[in-house]
Amino acid sequence: MTDPEIELFVKAGSDGESIGNCPFCQRLFMILWLKGVKFNVTTVDMTRKPEELKDLAPGTNPPFLVYNKELKTDFIKIEEFLEQTLAPPRYPHLSPKNKESFDVGCNLFAKFSAYIKNTQKEANKNFEKSLLREFKRLDDYLNTPLLDEIDPDSAEELTVSRRLFLDGDQLTLADCSLLPKLNIIKPF
Repeated sequence: MTDPEIELFVKAGSDGESIGNCPFCQRLFMILWLKGVKFNVTTVDMTRKPEELKDLAPGTNPPFLVYNKELKTDFIKIEEFLEQTLAPPRYPHLSPKNKESFDVGCNLFAKFSAYIKNTQKEANKNFEKSLLREFKRLDDYLNTPLLDEIDPDSAEELTVSRRLFLDGDQLTLADCSLLPKLNIIKPF
């Protein structure tokens, strides 16, 4: 079986060449990397979009993907496509076992965006509390053992999770969604 031909188009950084700070672009990059598939990355300078890209994907902003010469433009559908197409046994399955692993960080970026974009000083405390509640929810989830971490035959009661990532000891699609967002939040 031959490897698929994959080219991922991502937003360029401020220098116009390096990979930019787009969480959706980073998410797809992580998925392809975790799948272990060979792929090329093309950065797109959004200040001067090259003519050939205007022909390839008119009106579309990165991320988008060309898979065996077929254009894919919706990043959620791209993620689903990659998980279905690049499947076991050749490629790892990345979907989390626990739905909660996806849900726990889903509001974090929205709460963060609302907090930093707020211009009304009197509302700032409420936005901050809302953001901190989301961080607490994430922290609680990460510290609570998942069912597959608990050994019913053990005399020791596991009170704090020992897992490395949201859904266990392997990165999953849930981590690919959350980590790029946390990377943006980190400097604040």
